[in-house]
Amino acid sequence: MAKSLNIVGASTYQRIKRDIIFGELAPGSKLKLDGLRLRYEASMSTLRETLNRLASEGFVDALDQRGFFVTPVSPEDLIEIANLRVLLECHALRLSIQNGDTDWEGNLVAAHHKLHLMEQKMLAGDDSQKEHWKRYDWEFHLALIAACGSHNLLSLHAVLYNKYLRYQMLVLTNRGEEAVDEHRAVFEAALARDVETAAKTLKMHIDKGLDHSLAAFGQ
Repeated sequence: MAKSLNIVGASTYQRIKRDIIFGELAPGSKLKLDGLRLRYEASMSTLRETLNRLASEGFVDALDQRGFFVTPVSPEDLIEIANLRVLLECHALRLSIQNGDTDWEGNLVAAHHKLHLMEQKMLAGDDSQKEHWKRYDWEFHLALIAACGSHNLLSLHAVLYNKYLRYQMLVLTNRGEEAVDEHRAVFEAALARDVETAAKTLKMHIDKGLDHSLAAFGQ
């Protein structure tokens, strides 16, 4: 029974987190337990545990006497998240290139191939699979840093990436050919074990994504 409850809890956590990231639970909206119980078919105890976990990760605000709310968004928060992502991801990329073996290279090639095929579909005008596109984008960025050798670094990066992704989905940013070229450049530099070029290009990629998102916010 305990194992079954853990599975339900994990599923509820993943579903609510996904709906926050993809904007189906709007920033600043109140998370009423009765409504969530019906929507996610979860017990009150599971919901409270899930919302407290999401609060610890920064996706939910738990306010005394007022309940739970989806964490609001702001340009200032996005800038901070992007800067932290540059700090962590570029450091992890340097370590990963230095440590990566042939399995790391193979996984990176596969991840870039899947992302590139999806990007080509989007460049051709098919934007019906945004969630798949973003999953492949995550898998590529994770593959780049997977050999960094630090579980803590990967865990922190995953939380930041999801926070960054939430902003991207809210403004539906897609920079087209420019972002595709940047992905290819980071990929090729990583395979060539060119640490400096890879890190420099990755920073440029994140910075340009930030500028694009801020412009969509009207900043």
